[in-house]
Amino acid sequence: MRWGSSAFVLAVVFFSTHASADPVQKSEDIVKFFAGAADLGKSRGICVGTEEECKSKTKAKDAPGEKSSLDMRINFGLDSAALDTVARAELDEFAKALKDSRLSTFSFVVEGYTDATGTVHYNEGLSQRRAKSVAAFLTANGIEPARINAIGMGEKNPRSPNPYDPLNRRVEMRIKTQ
Repeated sequence: MRWGSSAFVLAVVFFSTHASADPVQKSEDIVKFFAGAADLGKSRGICVGTEEECKSKTKAKDAPGEKSSLDMRINFGLDSAALDTVARAELDEFAKALKDSRLSTFSFVVEGYTDATGTVHYNEGLSQRRAKSVAAFLTANGIEPARINAIGMGEKNPRSPNPYDPLNRRVEMRIKTQ
């Protein structure tokens, strides 16, 4: 009986810390970001007007948007795939967004990354565990597993130029295009 009550206390602590974090991104912001990112290429058309008018229209369409990425702060501790309070709050909002009808047809790639601490082989495994940790959280929150593809990227594509920077220990989500 004592073991059961300890497990209950652990569950209460885990879920009570979950609710205390204030996520940076709200689900509506996430939906708007990814729904807008669904444009998979330039449109083709005919411009009727002078050469100058057509060039100015093309430049206006090709201008970069205000946001090029969505930072949800899904970072990890050294040698860890455990989700902290901030990560769980962010992923709660992400799960809500994925349930929205505007994103219900999209599948996502969850990419895990590491810093340069450790061997390349070890970091590939750790990055995969990080991605799977996020995928497991999302599926536990009602997202169909078929919509989430977790992959480990190891030390590739560091967020910081310093390969040992904790910012490189992260998971990023993007729309699956294939």
